[in-house]
Amino acid sequence: MDNPQDLHQSGNEDTAPELRRPESVSDAAQPALRPTSNCTDLSAETAITRPSLEVLALQKVHFGRDLSSHDQTEQTFFPPTDASFTSTGLSDDGVASGLTRQQLGVHEPEKSDDTLVGEYQQKWQPAHPPSELSQLPSKRFKPWWRRVRHDILNAYQRLFAIVVLGNAIAVIVVLVKRRNATPFGPSLANVATATAANISATILMRQEFVINSFYTVLCWTPHCTPLRFRRLIAKFYHFGGVHSGCATSSTAWFILYTILLTKQYASNEFRSVAVMTLTYVLVALLCLICLFAIPGFRFKSHNTFESFHRFGGWLAVALFWAQVLLVSVLQHKSSQSRASSLSSSSSSSPSSSLGSILAHTPAFWMLITITLFIILPWLRLRRVQAWPEVLSGHAVRIHFNYTRIGAVLGIRIANSPLKEWHPFASIPEADGSSFSIIVSDAGDWTKKQIQHPKYSYWVRGIPLSGVLRMACVFRRVVVVTTGSGIGPCLSLLIAHPLPCRILWSSKNPLGIYGEGTIDQVTRADPDAMIINTQATGRPDMVGLTYHLYKESGAEAVFVISNIGLTNKLVYAMESRGVPAYGPIWDS
Repeated sequence: MDNPQDLHQSGNEDTAPELRRPESVSDAAQPALRPTSNCTDLSAETAITRPSLEVLALQKVHFGRDLSSHDQTEQTFFPPTDASFTSTGLSDDGVASGLTRQQLGVHEPEKSDDTLVGEYQQKWQPAHPPSELSQLPSKRFKPWWRRVRHDILNAYQRLFAIVVLGNAIAVIVVLVKRRNATPFGPSLANVATATAANISATILMRQEFVINSFYTVLCWTPHCTPLRFRRLIAKFYHFGGVHSGCATSSTAWFILYTILLTKQYASNEFRSVAVMTLTYVLVALLCLICLFAIPGFRFKSHNTFESFHRFGGWLAVALFWAQVLLVSVLQHKSSQSRASSLSSSSSSSPSSSLGSILAHTPAFWMLITITLFIILPWLRLRRVQAWPEVLSGHAVRIHFNYTRIGAVLGIRIANSPLKEWHPFASIPEADGSSFSIIVSDAGDWTKKQIQHPKYSYWVRGIPLSGVLRMACVFRRVVVVTTGSGIGPCLSLLIAHPLPCRILWSSKNPLGIYGEGTIDQVTRADPDAMIINTQATGRPDMVGLTYHLYKESGAEAVFVISNIGLTNKLVYAMESRGVPAYGPIWDS
């Protein structure tokens, strides 16, 4: 499964991409495309050619003097076969732009190759990489402490440890102070409440509305706030530590609940076989969910983890409902039995109704909250239209216009609603009428989307904020990315321009991602370092990142790359006292 920021660097790319262009694409996306014919019928195929261009050096884009000598590859636009559009409707909606307007006959006059070269030379003035990089300072602390501080006890693990430690203290307090609450130890009701409370927190820390609300509040932090505090709150994207900590703690609480219930059953105090069966099935299911979520297994078989996590979680909630209702019914019957046996006594009290028992059960109300937050994203499940723009054999840009979307938000898409879901960072268009995502070849599913583009996907819930959202709490940042990781970076820089330096390393970035993407990058940072690794080889990313950090006077570094390089750069910067942030792949 591809994570919103898990955008891997592409492999061997083609220099002349095949283009499947949507109606919602902006003009800037393909400024150099020239139609070979006017086409007013969207059902017809239109051939469009473009010169093959290359990015040849660091921090600048070179073009050959004679573009006509380059090989030209035919590019074809295939409109969706299940939808009908008119040029009037598209123009009125503000969706038709770029290539679509050209195919509708609303295009600019053709320009010669020499004119195109001149325009691009004016856009990207030649700039030279620094002859000498800033000297890297020595890493702080001893190796063993660096490993503990930045690896074993990173922000995610610290949050996890705080949650688990807090629950462990609560368990000890309950076992010591409440050991005589009943003949069998602590009250089952209290232990059940603790279990439900942790499960509620587990679900809430994965709910889009909750997460986006936290991001919104934290992003209100003014720049006048001490930098130390801003560096701390920027770690919020590690909130998954709270999710996993509460999930682990809820399992521990329920194991305690099972032990206490078993003691009562063995002493003939409690004789419901149905409740005991539900309890043992549920405790086994919770343990399996935790085991499948162990990072080693999750990364090796993510699809299995995702399916078991979803369907196992739903089954666990259903079993919790069955147990709470069954226990409440048994309590109601027991109350009626006691009331009947004391009916001749003047001090007898009426039996409690089933509704009253449920109303006084905290776990009941928590289960209602849990169920609502699980159902809520699925209430927004729908199939939406998409327009794929095949950038190369290793990348595709998929355009959507079903909703307006903000900056640094990701969406989840799927070919089937009950199968694997894949999150991607969105790139809003300048006019806000549509947005797109970039999918690079990083697995079987992504490769299939590139080789066999689809014109519709399932989406659910609302767009979710990502790590780059926290960049706005800093005055100036350095954004480091590779390959299609430029997607989420553009999502931030287009909607919320902020002082930044961009370091983008990719194989043939122009041939893979197009002139429109290059143009957007240089608008955000006119001196952006755009590295074509196909021509120059892999650069010293650590040295370049630190150089840009010192040269620009930035307050933080944000890295959007594959998991290996992200972890390497974040560790290299933080171990030298430079605040660095990058996705952690915990979902």
